[in-house]
Amino acid sequence: MRYLVTGGAGFIGGHLTESLLADGHEVVVIDDLSTGSLDNLAKIADDPRLDFVEGDILNLPELEYLITRSDMVFHLAAAVGVELVVHDPVRTIVTNVHGTEKVLKGAARKNVKTLIASTSEVYGKSNNDEFSETDDLLIGPSVKSRWSYACSKLLDEFYAMAQHKSNGLPVIVTRFFNTVGPRQTGQYGMVLPRFVARSLAGEPLLVYGDGEQSRCFCHVFDTVRALRGLADTDDAVGKVVNVGTRHSTTINALAELVVSRLNSSSSIEHIPYEEAYEAGFEDMRRRMPNTTTIKSLIGWEPTLTLEEIIDDVAASLRD
Repeated sequence: MRYLVTGGAGFIGGHLTESLLADGHEVVVIDDLSTGSLDNLAKIADDPRLDFVEGDILNLPELEYLITRSDMVFHLAAAVGVELVVHDPVRTIVTNVHGTEKVLKGAARKNVKTLIASTSEVYGKSNNDEFSETDDLLIGPSVKSRWSYACSKLLDEFYAMAQHKSNGLPVIVTRFFNTVGPRQTGQYGMVLPRFVARSLAGEPLLVYGDGEQSRCFCHVFDTVRALRGLADTDDAVGKVVNVGTRHSTTINALAELVVSRLNSSSSIEHIPYEEAYEAGFEDMRRRMPNTTTIKSLIGWEPTLTLEEIIDDVAASLRD
């Protein structure tokens, strides 16, 4: 098969592209390298079945042509990372909303199956113990730029479902819950690679807020396996699907585990949110997925532990 991966030089996109090529498929990657990197494609750069197109999906003339000659599209291109979202909300909205609009319009021309990557951020400020795909969503106020990312991805979801309902476009939406692993950068606020990098360097680990906010970290290898499985079943078409592990840890506990696992001398320091991001920054206290849907669709469950994730991230950074 021939796949198109937007944002294919990104963290998840690079691993997905490797997986597709390893199974003998052809892959076209589109990436403007604004947050992605050719380093993520280094292992497969010479593969003749890989076609890399450097460009922004917002103004790439051949986007529709590349979509319509593909058997399936994985749309991963997006503005990501809390720091980027807070400090450049205009870019976040334009990239996420109009980029997805262009991809879906192109796919609708020839009814090309498309998977749209969304985020657990769309659940907003709800205090649920776990989040299901049919839950109501509680987004923060528009004066807080932190919520622009969640709203932009939610609009992506609505547009994808509208194309499915109105035009029969075969679409799948996946909501990622903190995908982490080798080659992920902490440059845009991702917590685990930041912690591991500072721990390896013997520098203080900076925990934002009180550190009692909890998250569930899923290895990128497990996430890619979920994407491949969902893409291969027609039962997932027209559905929104959580992708993540149900093993929850506080950020304080994560920092302690990283220091212990890497036998580091690093201390752990707490930084107020307003110093790390902006005045009045709001965060989700808890973010755990209900994974009943994906289990029922493809029998998927994550297999790699948090300890293994830390080891893999550390090995990647040492390399």
